[in-house]
Formats: sequence, structure tokens, C-alpha cells
Amino acid sequence: MRPQSIAMAMHSFLLKEAPAGMVSLPPEEARHALTVLRIRVGERVRLSDGQGGQWLAQVTYAGEGQVSCQLLDDLAACESPARITLYQGLPKADKLELIAQKAAELGVWRLCPVAMQRSVARWQPKEIERKTERLRRISQEALKQCGRSMALCIEPLMSWKQALEDMEARQLVLMPWEEAKDGRMLALHRAQPDARDIGILIGPEGGISQEEARQASAAGALPITLGPRILRCETATIVSCAMVQQLWGDMS
Repeated sequence: MRPQSIAMAMHSFLLKEAPAGMVSLPPEEARHALTVLRIRVGERVRLSDGQGGQWLAQVTYAGEGQVSCQLLDDLAACESPARITLYQGLPKADKLELIAQKAAELGVWRLCPVAMQRSVARWQPKEIERKTERLRRISQEALKQCGRSMALCIEPLMSWKQALEDMEARQLVLMPWEEAKDGRMLALHRAQPDARDIGILIGPEGGISQEEARQASAAGALPITLGPRILRCETATIVSCAMVQQLWGDMS
């Protein structure tokens, strides 16, 4: 029997692989459970492998740097039917970290940082791996907090050319753009209600340039407006992801 819901106050932990019967938390998760959460024997916890599996478990041992759990039941996944790929024009680091956190909470499938013409931030080649790994850690913490069973896929920094090629593989790509006059997300939903593989292109702090908008449109991106007010890039990202989940996903 799969429980229909579980209390969000229940502590969540991320495993390296799918468990069987008894399971020990990875060292970093056990350390957090013991020193920060003060976990106790008998507590029920939520375990996830980040690959779609999620389980209810009970702590059977907590001490000496180790936490062991007994699996009790499978838990229903809460992944959205909309597989959202977010193409995020590279913003400053603190904004991208916020975006990674909120994208995980909003059920985004992939986050693709993209170097664009008006990106203020510039990543050096030697920084890409370290910064990508930090975004993954931030998104994993968000995964545990929001009860997702599937980890947000954080792609390494893409060039604009790579992003255009990736967009061409999507079923539908939305491009919120301050210079768009007509396109509305609701109208696109009416035209393509069954779209599931959906891309969202968001510009960096300086926005999407005219040339980038032209090239993205040629790759299939549809310009849309988010209203008469100009939104910061991180706000536009959160609003767009929430709207897609409302129309095509599971927030309605």
C-alpha cells in the first residue's frame, strides 16, 4: 500500500542508490542527521535515491557517526507530468543559486545555465565543474525539503550554440521576453495542451538581445509576455516555471 501523503515535517535524506531492507545513510547525511537534526531511534524518515524512488523508513540506530533505517513502505512520487528544461541565461552567482533552489522546488527537470550576450557573470573553464557541483548540492537540499523523488539535473554551462541545439529537441519552448507584445502562455496552452517536454528560455540580468531572440525563434522558441512590468531574471524564472506547472503540470 502506498501512502497518499506524508507530513512535510518528516526529515528527508538522499541515498546514493536504491535501498533494500536495512539501509545506512551516506556519511554526510548521517552527520547532518546526528549533529543538526538530532535524529533519534524510532523516528520515521523519508528516503530518496534522487532517481524517482522514495521510501518511508524508521530509524533503528543513531550514533557514532552512523544512522541505520528499516524500510517500511514505498512512497508515491510527486514528479510533474511536465518535463521542464530551464535554459537560464547566466546571472550573478547568488541569483543562479536561488534559481537552482526554486527550480528544484517547482519540479523542473533540467537546469541549463547558458552563456548569453548580456550575461554579467563569466565562468572560467576551471570554475565550471566546481560551480556546477555547488548548484547540484543546493538543488539536492531543496529536493529533500520539498519531497521530490527525482533530482534536478544541473547541466554544465552551455554556450549559446549548444543551448539552441538543445532547444530544437524540445516539444515546446517558451521565451518570456520584455519586447514580446502578443504571445500569452494561456493561449499557447490552448493550442498545445498535450505538450510535455517543455523548454523555458530566460535571459540574464540584461535580458535577451534582439539577435538571440531571432536565433531562438528560428530554433522554435515562442516569444511570450509575462505582462506589462519588467521582471528581474530570477523573478521571471520563478513565475514562468510556476505558470507552466499550473497549465501543463500538476499545480492546478
